[in-house]
Amino acid sequence: MSTQVKRSTIVKDRLADMAADLTPAERQVSDVLLRDYPVAGLTSITRLAEAAGVSTPTVIRLARKLGYGGFPDLQAALRDEASAQIRTPILKRDGWPENRSDSPAFQDFAQAVFANLEGTIDRLDPASFDRIAACLADPARHVVLSGGRITRSNADYLFNHLQIIRPGVTLLSPSANVWPQYLLDMGPETVLVIFDIRRYERDLFRLAEIAKAQKAEIVLFTDQWGSPVTKLSDHVVNALIEVPSSWDSTLAINLIAEALIAEVQTRRWEDAKTRIERLEDMFKTTKLFRKQN
Repeated sequence: MSTQVKRSTIVKDRLADMAADLTPAERQVSDVLLRDYPVAGLTSITRLAEAAGVSTPTVIRLARKLGYGGFPDLQAALRDEASAQIRTPILKRDGWPENRSDSPAFQDFAQAVFANLEGTIDRLDPASFDRIAACLADPARHVVLSGGRITRSNADYLFNHLQIIRPGVTLLSPSANVWPQYLLDMGPETVLVIFDIRRYERDLFRLAEIAKAQKAEIVLFTDQWGSPVTKLSDHVVNALIEVPSSWDSTLAINLIAEALIAEVQTRRWEDAKTRIERLEDMFKTTKLFRKQN
């Protein structure tokens, strides 16, 4: 008799443990799940079955053989795993340490930032995060980035890291007057990354409009309300930005950007490692970043 598996159980481990007991058709489903884990299991049961070349009842039988009540339970376990992976680097707080003597104003601000980080993580779809990472890691795609008056620094930060990890990355000039020459070469192979929070900028919307007309894939980083660029975007990250200040905070946006940098580097590690080593050699050759006496 099968024992019900808790959702905290790692599905990948269950597949490995049960490998010898799977039928050939069930192994086909297992192979598809492991090939793009855990994202492959976050699609519909029909799409998973089609990818594995089996029937949907086969997928259901595999889920039950692993100890789940059915495919929805298996998918929920995979979703929990993906969410946990994104949460792992974030240290959650249970209150302000008693021995801290920071000002109440700083504590209020810090608490708001922590709440923004947690809220942003909670609303981030792991499958969407994975799709964005796949776009940014694809060497066949040219990545173009742009930000607004406040978010230009976020675009610059992501650009600085991506251009080390992979070739084919461009940061648009702050001046919209020179954008047409970049738009000229945009097409289906282009990934346009836009950062736009309130007050949303017309130039960025027009940039997205033209890029979309040329079949570019658009990734948008925006706030909880959503930039008008949302309706033109293929992938959207909504981050919480409100803090006790006249200025909005983009720390939650940068959290997701840094997580994406880490994931893109992991996906491209062999090529990225070689590229980083070559860059270090260039620094040595040109004596840049030389220590001052």
